[in-house]
Amino acid sequence: MAATNPQTEPRSRTLSIHIVTWNVASAAPPPDLSDLLQLNNLNLNLDIYVIGLQEMNCGIMSLLSDTAFEDPWSSFFMDVLSPLSFVKVSSVRMQGLLLLIFAKYQHLPFIQILSTKSTPTGLFGYWGNKGGVNIFLKLYGYYVSIINCHLPPHVANNDQRLEHFDRILEMQNFEAQDIPNILDHDLILWFGDMNFRIEDFGLHFVRESIKNQFYSDLWEKDQLSIAKRHDLLLREFQEGPLLFPPTYKFDKNSNTYDTSEKKRKPAWTDRILWRLKRQPQGGFHTPSLSAPHFSLFLRSYVSHMMYSISDHKPVTATFELELKPLVSAPLITLLPEGLCTMENDLLISYFLTTDFPSSPWDWIGLYKVYINISDIPETEEQFLLFYYSNNLHSVVGISKPFKIQPRSFFQEDPLDAAQPQI
Repeated sequence: MAATNPQTEPRSRTLSIHIVTWNVASAAPPPDLSDLLQLNNLNLNLDIYVIGLQEMNCGIMSLLSDTAFEDPWSSFFMDVLSPLSFVKVSSVRMQGLLLLIFAKYQHLPFIQILSTKSTPTGLFGYWGNKGGVNIFLKLYGYYVSIINCHLPPHVANNDQRLEHFDRILEMQNFEAQDIPNILDHDLILWFGDMNFRIEDFGLHFVRESIKNQFYSDLWEKDQLSIAKRHDLLLREFQEGPLLFPPTYKFDKNSNTYDTSEKKRKPAWTDRILWRLKRQPQGGFHTPSLSAPHFSLFLRSYVSHMMYSISDHKPVTATFELELKPLVSAPLITLLPEGLCTMENDLLISYFLTTDFPSSPWDWIGLYKVYINISDIPETEEQFLLFYYSNNLHSVVGISKPFKIQPRSFFQEDPLDAAQPQI
């Protein structure tokens, strides 16, 4: 019997994922989002950002402008994250709903975007002021669904909220494509302004409980918690403990709960849920387990009280995803040939796997590498080659960083020679 080579077995790896949900109430981005994105947390080495916004400015002029140019929020996140080696992998927008995914560039060959979808549920399913936006992808070979939603408001509309939740879930099936049912995906990340409220208790009791940080009574009357006790499918979606104060409704530019005439009760409207695929059960008494070599661990679930541009506070969750890659090698290997200079054409060699579905519309791009280190001396700029697959709608290969030298770096400079113009 031939001995197996331990190096052929892909090693398990851990990905750190940071999820943001925020109803921004038509506001523009504030000047600093370091706390929201955990940029100052030196113990956190993030691999992927998933950002969901609700109630972005969706007036006619704003939508026309955002069609021609990146919306202000997307531009802001790209400006902040690009110098940290993050690339925008995908995005989808439906009126005021926006979903963005950023990943460190080294993960791009192992992230395949399968589909994006918008599911309006407002005005009998024809208007996108409520509903969900979705991105379906394969991450190192595993199916992952990401949903950002905005459900109907008001305490009395809980049945309608649950109906919209079910409708969004039911619409995520793709019969004409080779994508499994969403409930067969390895991971579902579902978040947004779900608008679930606190039942029964009066305004004074709720506010006093929050003031004294007595949250346990409020949890019992939280509509989402109640629904999960009775709905078997909803019960499969997990959530971290609500150890932060309710995130709605605040007076804008303050940390004071609603002082208007309506005086709405505070509530945990902004939530982050997840669901791992379950293995078939062996019997009535056998617990179902998540897929082997694929586990998700919640490391933090918090609100960010420092931001006051909206009547909602943003909520974030940080996860560690442990997986054994089903895909461990990129579909394309890119190599720049020879010495690279600014004046000469760049010769590129690339190698395809046998099952790669190439297309005449594939292309290779040259991108500058951003380095966000202030204490190193300035050297020659570094670049990367990206191979984009038209059929797979994804980057499927990346070269290692390399330098492109100016011609003057190689030329001799005789005293009587003219200085080169660069």
